[in-house]
Amino acid sequence: MTDVAAAYAARAAEYVEVVGSMTAVHPSDRHLVETWAAAASGPILDAGCGPGHWTHHLHQRGVGIRGFDLVPAFIDGARATYPGVRFDLGSIDAIDENDGAVGGILSWFSTIHHEPERIVAPLSAFARVLRHGGTLLLGYFEGEQIEPFDHAVTRAYRWPASQLQARLDAAGFDVIETHRRSERGRRPVGAILCERRSPRNVDNGQPG
Repeated sequence: MTDVAAAYAARAAEYVEVVGSMTAVHPSDRHLVETWAAAASGPILDAGCGPGHWTHHLHQRGVGIRGFDLVPAFIDGARATYPGVRFDLGSIDAIDENDGAVGGILSWFSTIHHEPERIVAPLSAFARVLRHGGTLLLGYFEGEQIEPFDHAVTRAYRWPASQLQARLDAAGFDVIETHRRSERGRRPVGAILCERRSPRNVDNGQPG
């Protein structure tokens, strides 16, 4: 187990109580995720699903989805709380799926603890398992520069939208739209919806 997973495991019960249900979700986030999931084509992964409330919520709305997380306490709790929904133990850095197997990935604040030099790992994993034209919805904490901050569980990072978009572009994604929310007394948050880029057409051996 990584240091981040161990930190969440130590506070799993507290985390579930505070933010581990749909009642704790901001209405605009709920609308964004529901709208994205309804338009996704093919099975969806809830990557870093935590307590599994998003996975269950989308499952109830008829979405084919499974959740996975690196924290055993989250997965055990999700399986007990939401029977009939698939939850697996796994890492967003090395996703247990075939190449191009899924149509959508929800990464809702699951990359916030990745150091800037390591965020390529989950972004590359997302790109590998998404089919071309599949979509990724990524939630993150926004800031004017890439910088760490003291998250309630363990150190996390803020990202400027432009910097995160550049990393997504390098991983093989085209950005479709961006969202930002800033409220008094809360950290600014953002979301990026992007599409897995299709290979270039080839004509007589030349890129087209």
